[in-house]
Amino acid sequence: KAFSEQSTGNTEDDVNRKATIVMEHLIQASDVAHTMQHWHIYRKWNQRLFREMYEAFLQGRAEKDPSDNWYEGEKGFFDFYIIPLAKKLKDCGVFGVSSDEYLQYAVQNRKEWELKGAELVAEMLKSFRDQGLIPGGKAQEQPEQAPPPRQSSALSLNNKKEQQIV
Repeated sequence: KAFSEQSTGNTEDDVNRKATIVMEHLIQASDVAHTMQHWHIYRKWNQRLFREMYEAFLQGRAEKDPSDNWYEGEKGFFDFYIIPLAKKLKDCGVFGVSSDEYLQYAVQNRKEWELKGAELVAEMLKSFRDQGLIPGGKAQEQPEQAPPPRQSSALSLNNKKEQQIV
């Protein structure tokens, strides 16, 4: 481990290697920071990502329906990426005592997701149905009426001239 107590190397190469590792961890964390914050922040961004991916699926821009594996996928994401990353951030000490907080939030969000995640996915799908994003939803039961056809401006000017002549 580059940041363990036994690591005593302070050569320029060691310092550069550690700095590179810290930068890699920061870049990774910036992409998934919502998973290491309060539950309501995690839920908000999780829902936005789910919606984006679900809409891509409905529009044919994604092959797989994300709702098929969202619940299980999030658990694995926490177990194999988020929590290990939070531990690495803690080990490198770049955030000081806040690193403990990030790790605790990640672990707590994982537990909360295990308890509530399946229900939250179902709620998101229901919400999308109610908004008409999913075929068969309430909003799609009433077809939208097409706006009346617009006349071109040239045609409109000719009509006005004819009315003035008469």
